[in-house]
Amino acid sequence: MAPLIGRRLRKGAATTAVAAAAMAALTASQAPGFANSDHGDRNREQRAGEAPAPDDTPIDGGSSYHTDLPPLVTPDKPGSSIDLPGLPGGSNTKPQAGIPASVLAAYKKAEAALRESNPGCNLPWELLAAIGKVESGQAGGGNVGADGTTVSPILGPVLNGDGFALIKDTDGGAYDGDSEHDRAVGPMQFIPSTWASWGRDGNGDGEKDPNNVFDAALAAGSYLCADGRDLSVKADLDRAILGYNHSREYLNTVLSWFEYYKRGTHEVPDGTGGIPSGNDSGSGSGDKGKDSGRNPGKGGGEGEDTGKGEENEAHTLPKPNDNPDTTTPPSTPPTGDTPGTPGNPGTPGTPGTGSPTPKPPTTPPSTPSGTSKLTTVGAKELSTTAGTGFDRSPRVKAVDTAGKPVAGARVRYEILGDTDTRFLGLVKSATVLTAADGTATAPKLLAGEKTGTFTVRATAVGREAAPVEFTATVKARPVPQADALARIGDKKLTARTGASFADELTVKATKKGKDMADVPVTATMITSAKDPKPSDKGPYFLDDKDKPVRTLAALKTDDLGRLTLPKILTDDQAGTFLLRLTAEGGAVLDIELTVTQAPAS
Repeated sequence: MAPLIGRRLRKGAATTAVAAAAMAALTASQAPGFANSDHGDRNREQRAGEAPAPDDTPIDGGSSYHTDLPPLVTPDKPGSSIDLPGLPGGSNTKPQAGIPASVLAAYKKAEAALRESNPGCNLPWELLAAIGKVESGQAGGGNVGADGTTVSPILGPVLNGDGFALIKDTDGGAYDGDSEHDRAVGPMQFIPSTWASWGRDGNGDGEKDPNNVFDAALAAGSYLCADGRDLSVKADLDRAILGYNHSREYLNTVLSWFEYYKRGTHEVPDGTGGIPSGNDSGSGSGDKGKDSGRNPGKGGGEGEDTGKGEENEAHTLPKPNDNPDTTTPPSTPPTGDTPGTPGNPGTPGTPGTGSPTPKPPTTPPSTPSGTSKLTTVGAKELSTTAGTGFDRSPRVKAVDTAGKPVAGARVRYEILGDTDTRFLGLVKSATVLTAADGTATAPKLLAGEKTGTFTVRATAVGREAAPVEFTATVKARPVPQADALARIGDKKLTARTGASFADELTVKATKKGKDMADVPVTATMITSAKDPKPSDKGPYFLDDKDKPVRTLAALKTDDLGRLTLPKILTDDQAGTFLLRLTAEGGAVLDIELTVTQAPAS
């Protein structure tokens, strides 16, 4: 383990300059806030033998990860790359942007699933791709079977406190093969105890397998969306990534890949994806964790790992607006106040340093900053019955001062008032982004049991636009009714005095021949069919306080329209008695009960 850790630290030190410069470039373009990041050694945050508190354990337990950064010069510029066999598009394709087909499908499927179950999270699949790249090199370059399960297990280092966190075994070795300590498992590198809480079935096979890329991607997405996070908000995005692995260097590395994949990616066949050169986390199976032999070469292509040196020479740095000027960083790590000094990001663009001079990002003509008004789309009054979903969701349109639709604006929907209605995902508020036509639709509203009227308010986040309010009403659900009651079974019901009826009494409620669920039924011991007064002797029930009663009103049929009555007991009266069942809707059924005298003791 010691040589492995040493190699990883040397790799991190050699790439610090590149990482810092990359962060500076991204800061000037589309990643605000990076300039204040700490690029120091992650072991200062996760020291050997210091396991996080149980309720704050990251997904991978502080395991190792790939520190390779994406190339910041796109290879589709003249002279910047060569045709590469096996990749679509030749010189017009960014080779490192290729993601193995099954892995890419898993990320997109997880995004779609969470868009339905937790739309306010705004999870982009590119974030899963960035984490998958850093954690396992996209499942070891897409080394997965037809169902998305890795051909061989992907295991992180043993979390025994030797350079990593100390996490004792939590799964009996079921996932990681280690019954003494835990190891991060699978393409998204879950430690077993975290998988026990967050594991998901992403491919619908009935299993939750951390080694399956569909299961792991959905689980990772669910974790990132936890605690009501809105990943379109920078603070929530950072918090989610740091929750995955609490390291500032990890955050910056993931964010750099996230921005890279958002600029464009493409599908490559499984097994042909590029594997990061720093293959000391999950890309190797078992304990080996050896270099894969596939290392990004110059110009963004893939080349043989020569084993000479640890710098990643593919990380040429463009100007933030992808200007064809492909200024490269110095061959030696910068020092002093230049980019690359841990804890001091420096000032990019200093003349003579070789660093690119960032240009201010240009603002597209239709940006959220132009939002001046929210208008209602469709009805402003919504209604449904208790326990059901609303047929329509609140919907608004964002327009700018010229009345043109604004895409990408953030609209926050909130449920106000005394109600147990919630948005899909059981949350009271959710933020969604406007589409190309400027519209933003709230997540589906799910009514609880509480009836009444409440308000749903839509607000343009960070804008001056006046909020829009919708009125929503939850009505009492209609009481299910039955026009017929029938006993299931025809065995005569008999019992002795001072005992109970051994056979259960089950009936079914129907309406026009259809089984009716949730039909209220009242059971009463009566004197006779002609004179149906409540009886004061003979068979009886016990109420919830174990007191004898001869009427039970709080009875309902189940989902199949069936009702099994509670146990019926007898007193010291022998004879023939009558039990009447009355269902909501008018259905009536009389059942004869026979009680015989018990022999004298």
